[in-house]
Amino acid sequence: MIGRLCGHIVAESPDGALVIDVNGVGYELLVPMGTLGRTACDSEGRVTLHIHTALRQDSLELFGFASEHERRVYRMLVAVPNVGPKTAVNLLGAIPPNDLAVVIKNGDLARLGKVSGIGKKTAERILLELKSKVAQLQGPGKLEPQMTAPSLDTQTRVVLALTSMGFKPVEAQAAVRGLGEDLADRPVSDLVREALARLSR
Repeated sequence: MIGRLCGHIVAESPDGALVIDVNGVGYELLVPMGTLGRTACDSEGRVTLHIHTALRQDSLELFGFASEHERRVYRMLVAVPNVGPKTAVNLLGAIPPNDLAVVIKNGDLARLGKVSGIGKKTAERILLELKSKVAQLQGPGKLEPQMTAPSLDTQTRVVLALTSMGFKPVEAQAAVRGLGEDLADRPVSDLVREALARLSR
């Protein structure tokens, strides 16, 4: 089992796949959107990612996270019936752990349903299974009993996701403008991928 990797990021794609070079060996990982923006580099430019190893009959997949807490929340998500590894990664890319705690606490079915790969039944199952685990989801800090996450419009959320990856605000805003209007009904994770494709042209 691989629990942690420390090295240099040598490749990254818009779909969340990246390659981390550890002493000459390249490990391919799938990470939630914005992970590298939340991960600090050491003096030599290396990042440390917490790894979940998924071993199947015909494959070995690695999933990377910015913190031990994020990996723990990921493992809680994949333990929910009908939530697969990639769906859980998409969810954490769209709704960070502390925000997810608020979503679960408030039973916010609509916000869960906007995440790519999560239908109404799966969203309901996530709320049911994790309702008693809000304290574990929130991690460091206090979750106010009646507080909800700040309501940001879709465009602002996409811009924030892009700037957390290292893009300049001007670049992020220009890419989002290129996505057209009526963004509110589209999943943020899908919009971020489209914006990244524009920025990589």
